[in-house]
Amino acid sequence: GTFNLLEVSKEFWSNLEPRRKKNFRFHHISTDEVFGSLCEKGSFNENTPYDPRSPYSASKASSDHLVRAYHHTYGLPILISNCSNNYGPSQHVEKLMPLMIKNIINNKPLPIYGKGENIRDWLYVEDHVEAIDLILHSAEIGSTYNIGGNNEYKNIDIIYKLIEFTDRFLGRPERTSEKLVSFVTDRLGHDFRYAIDTTKIKNELGWTAKTSFDEGLKKTIEYYIKKFT
Repeated sequence: GTFNLLEVSKEFWSNLEPRRKKNFRFHHISTDEVFGSLCEKGSFNENTPYDPRSPYSASKASSDHLVRAYHHTYGLPILISNCSNNYGPSQHVEKLMPLMIKNIINNKPLPIYGKGENIRDWLYVEDHVEAIDLILHSAEIGSTYNIGGNNEYKNIDIIYKLIEFTDRFLGRPERTSEKLVSFVTDRLGHDFRYAIDTTKIKNELGWTAKTSFDEGLKKTIEYYIKKFT
């Protein structure tokens, strides 16, 4: 898919008149998964070597390399950003937060991989969009930026937060939905921890995430309660 987009974009860009050609950008949005798995300390920065551990992350890493190759080989004006886990309104219901909120509303099981100890950084979608817009309009061609929310949580702690806030919004007694939690066989190739160092985008472009995790979570839950009830 990335190869096809690069081919079409290269042809389109090559045929633009000079002013429009100068303003053209191919912005490739990637993931922190390309860097592999972290232990309890440390974080990924833009110079972290790629170390994908699953077929999915390996395909994402290969697409990053393709984008850079089109820049170096053909001069295509590219930008790359690697983000942490997104959350917020309108996310596909198969993703962790909307699925769990929907199940809490409907009193269905809340399946958690392994012991729920895996750690992810969470980035509110509107903060991510602001970062993308800033990179697109202000970054030097060929640049890469990591985008994170500085909200690291274990999966099990995310579930308990969702239960707490969703039950409260629904007017249920406190911790009513904790009985729905169930632990299932861990996912194959499940990386332990991701964490993003956002120093570069902060120092060079002045971006930091604005939305606190609790604030973003409440906005997200309110959206899905309206959607699913």
